[in-house]
Amino acid sequence: MTTTLNPPVHPLQPFDVLDTCHQQVVITLQKLTELIDHIEAQGVDGQAQAWARDIFLFFMNTAREHHLDEERHIFPTMLSSGDASLMEAAMRLQQDHGWIEEDWLELAPQIESIAAGYNWFNLEQLRLAVPVFQALYQDHMALEETLAYPEAKARIAAWDLQGMGREMASRRRQKSSLAA
Repeated sequence: MTTTLNPPVHPLQPFDVLDTCHQQVVITLQKLTELIDHIEAQGVDGQAQAWARDIFLFFMNTAREHHLDEERHIFPTMLSSGDASLMEAAMRLQQDHGWIEEDWLELAPQIESIAAGYNWFNLEQLRLAVPVFQALYQDHMALEETLAYPEAKARIAAWDLQGMGREMASRRRQKSSLAA
């Protein structure tokens, strides 16, 4: 008789969740460019609608939750560090969140229009606005990955890291139960 051992399941750690979201942002930003190219070549068809719906939902929900995670757990650690350069970087990242949100709020109605199959979007405006949105997001993520996350990892105690993970998971469970 042989027994199969199941490997232990380890829950994702908070920084794994943050890193995974950044990977999703990169993919979704690329999908924005592909969406514009697709619409230019094929018009608003079922594929364009599906892509637009995915993009819209990602930036309306997942990306905003991600920013909230950082606002609650990463930036306070940097702001309370006493290190002027870290404090300045945290304030810049917070400001970036505002700019990203503002840019998204300009793109969102057009992406939502495409998702619904309407044609009241401005393709030329999207062609101009999407690269700005992408560049801001990519620059923002680079600063987080090279400075904010490593500094926060070094400064957050194991006990606080567990609390961070519990809060992030709890908030997501609440949101998904409200959506159901």
